[in-house]
Amino acid sequence: MAKEYRVLEKRRIMGFTPYDWNENVQHRVDYVENRLRQGSPVVGRVFDGGVLILSVRKSQRKVFEVFDHILFSAMGSQQDVEAIRLFSIDFAHQEGFTRSPDDVSVQRLLAGSLSPTLKKAFGDGFSAPFIFRGLYAELGRDASRDRFTTLNYDGEYAVYPLFAAIAGSSNAEQRMREALEAHDTAAPSLSEAVRYALEAWAAGQAAARSSRPMTGRVRNEPEEEEETTPQSALEHALKDGQVEVGLIERHGKESRFRLLGEDEMARIRREA
Repeated sequence: MAKEYRVLEKRRIMGFTPYDWNENVQHRVDYVENRLRQGSPVVGRVFDGGVLILSVRKSQRKVFEVFDHILFSAMGSQQDVEAIRLFSIDFAHQEGFTRSPDDVSVQRLLAGSLSPTLKKAFGDGFSAPFIFRGLYAELGRDASRDRFTTLNYDGEYAVYPLFAAIAGSSNAEQRMREALEAHDTAAPSLSEAVRYALEAWAAGQAAARSSRPMTGRVRNEPEEEEETTPQSALEHALKDGQVEVGLIERHGKESRFRLLGEDEMARIRREA
């Protein structure tokens, strides 16, 4: 009790109360969420030959290999995303060198280092939080161990089988999960998995555009009705962007990362 009193008294002297701290946290949440709101969603899905991550990008790549069985993508500040990507690569390769490649896992990366770092940055009211929301795909030793992990700017993370999605709002993520759950096939073909993921991306993008803030718009300007549908949201995004799909394929005990080429992606979309 005495210790708690001393802490509160110190905060009072410094002009910083528990109420101020809670208010500061809420301001940081609002700030980060507003920055993330209009980012391009990211979808992860298993298929019968491995795992994939899909998003729509403009100029910069969005899907990367972290290790020979780990994929990474994210949304947010380009500087923060790049810093976390490089940290993930360095950590994974150091673990693989000092321990064993089999010991490299997303769980070890997040629990041991990255999650505490993000949590500390977010909780420190005197430093800028990371503008970041990320998705990792991990190819297991067999298909039953394939996993997806989402990582938030506050250090919280969650693990999912079969599929996962991140977007700029909880409503958009819910729409994406609903779209993915509509196709509950455990191991679809690559073409099917890409189409399911793209459908989920479009659902999330439509939800995000429907809830976009007034900033940058003329007050009382009517909403463009077609922008609220998944198909029109996808068509709008593809005017100056392109679908990017990165995958890790399982070949026996070996795995191989690659990006789908434009011709292969066009063929998959034609088959829809």
